[in-house]
Amino acid sequence: VRWMMYWIVFALFMATETFTDLLISWLPFYYEVKMAFVIWLLSPYTRGASLLYRRFVHPTLARREKDIDAFLVRARERGYETALRFGKRGLNLAATAAVQAATKSQGALAGRLRSFSMQDLRSLPEQA
Repeated sequence: VRWMMYWIVFALFMATETFTDLLISWLPFYYEVKMAFVIWLLSPYTRGASLLYRRFVHPTLARREKDIDAFLVRARERGYETALRFGKRGLNLAATAAVQAATKSQGALAGRLRSFSMQDLRSLPEQA
């Protein structure tokens, strides 16, 4: 549970850091403070990740639990529909490509057979 709390808080930190780096990275000792914060999150003595998770993240998730569950249900349904749609489209493209390849190869085969017509065979020099 401790590691789960750490990774959730760390992921949120990394997501916000992406944007804050652009705005405040010019401050003196910014990177040193950032490293100290990560060590504070990770340290078993300070339990910073547990503190932040229990004070901020968990109450926010608990308040929005129904919204999150509804979003997950909608995402699952849309994902299933999208997978079916792309699967059907892929099968249609594969079938079309197979039919076109068969049609083109049939034309090539007919052309090859025409070259072995009786007239072509008669024009060959006879061998003893």
